[in-house]
Amino acid sequence: MNGGANGATPPQAPGSSAEPVVVFDDVSIAFEQKPVLENISFQVRPGEMRILLGPAGVGKSVLLKMTNGLLRPDSGRIFVFGKEISAMHEQDLFELRGAIGTVFQEGALFDSLNVRDNVGYRLMEEHLPDDEITARATEALRFVELEQTIDRFPSELSGGMRRRVAIARAIVTNPKLILYDSPTGGLDPITSTTIIELVMKQRDVSHTSSLVVTHRIQDAFVLAMHHFNRATNQMEALPPHQTDPNTSFLMLHQGRLVFDGTTKELVHSSDPFIREYIS
Repeated sequence: MNGGANGATPPQAPGSSAEPVVVFDDVSIAFEQKPVLENISFQVRPGEMRILLGPAGVGKSVLLKMTNGLLRPDSGRIFVFGKEISAMHEQDLFELRGAIGTVFQEGALFDSLNVRDNVGYRLMEEHLPDDEITARATEALRFVELEQTIDRFPSELSGGMRRRVAIARAIVTNPKLILYDSPTGGLDPITSTTIIELVMKQRDVSHTSSLVVTHRIQDAFVLAMHHFNRATNQMEALPPHQTDPNTSFLMLHQGRLVFDGTTKELVHSSDPFIREYIS
């Protein structure tokens, strides 16, 4: 680990003016002496969506856990909001996580809490007044079009509805960064489209920076080739040969970052592994 939480300065991308929201600087981690991620470097700019692709077991979820400080790298530096989280104390990390929303695989709701308390859980931890928690939970549920479920319990909801509640929980604190860990995993294609539309809505309406892990290449390209129209309240395809300028790709393979670039660069890559993966 290099540098200190207050003294270290995150590297800047060439030509960038705004400070990046996330910086991985030569990051490596191993479990039981088996390398999982090696020498990973990339950035997430304000308002940018980075879609993280790669085969199962390649370390995508590990990368997300390092982004919010749940795992620390063995070497290299990680900066979030300009602070070196790889050198922060746990109490400082807890405060920083208040500005990060996370959508876990399978939603990960508390079965014993109703939807209002699931969505407002972090607000309850901050001891906000009950009426404010209810108001903000209602607003977040309205964003995912599930306001009517506020008094229900997770067991009363479908899998897709639970995933939408998880998104509401992630956005209730108005985070500057959202981490999506396979948000459509285990869902049918129609429900997956609904979830992807909500992820896109958060990108295009709230302009929140995000890291999106997905195993579904079709979801990745829907995000890259569509935008959310606030006037019609639905996603629409971009014109032919256009892609979303705030969406780009990262790809992991055998513990290393083998691609970092735009949608067009990904599609036209000559790398045999990449071509096979996206075909």
